[in-house]
Amino acid sequence: MGDYHFVYKDLEGTTSEWEDIQIKLGNLPAKPPPFRPPGWTPDDAENAPKGKEWIDNHAEEDLEQLEDDSTLDDDRFLEEYRKKRLAEIRELARKPRFGSVLHISAGDFISEVSNAPPDVWVVVHLYKEGVPECELLGQHFKELSAKYTGTKFVKIISTDCIKDYPDHNLPTVLVYNHTNVKATLVGLHHFGGWHCTPEDVAFTLCQVGPVLSGSGDGANAKDNIVEKVRKDFIEKIIAKHEQEGSEDSGDDN
Repeated sequence: MGDYHFVYKDLEGTTSEWEDIQIKLGNLPAKPPPFRPPGWTPDDAENAPKGKEWIDNHAEEDLEQLEDDSTLDDDRFLEEYRKKRLAEIRELARKPRFGSVLHISAGDFISEVSNAPPDVWVVVHLYKEGVPECELLGQHFKELSAKYTGTKFVKIISTDCIKDYPDHNLPTVLVYNHTNVKATLVGLHHFGGWHCTPEDVAFTLCQVGPVLSGSGDGANAKDNIVEKVRKDFIEKIIAKHEQEGSEDSGDDN
């Protein structure tokens, strides 16, 4: 039966009393201090205390979730601050972002259209003065821009935008979002021709995507916008019939 020998090793860097004496006398070199791993700390940012700076840098949905959050620092002040900040965000969202048709030049195109914020849809009307189809569509865009103030409507003379662009392609509408062209609509027939209404134009834009949005709507559900357009259209038809009926009654008298 073989002999078993055990060698005891302490933590690296620890010394015996004899070694301490020898090191003190200079007979042995000093050993480095024993390695001690750093204490554990959680690295989960979600569990970190949330203070004023965190609140300032987060959106409405994040602030709403803080209502029962136990990681809010000192709390009466920060809870009041959270509510105040949430109210500011909602008030800002209610304010119209646009609300009219902006006339731009070729030099403005990149800043106003291509580099618009990712959450903004831009409707670009390529037009020329004196083209009746452009005038009709321009009137509809003016009405829609006042109603859907979260959507950016711009117009630009066609040949300023695209050199030698043919007049027979007018009006042309480009729909942009997040630097990309989402649709190119050449001609009034896309919107219903000469008898088109603002509601027809709105329906066509809704087929491209969630193009239309109002003040405070954020990223509107397409179905909600379509329903709103449909309701506006029906109300107009009813009002028109009531007006015609009133005029007929007056003629009979």
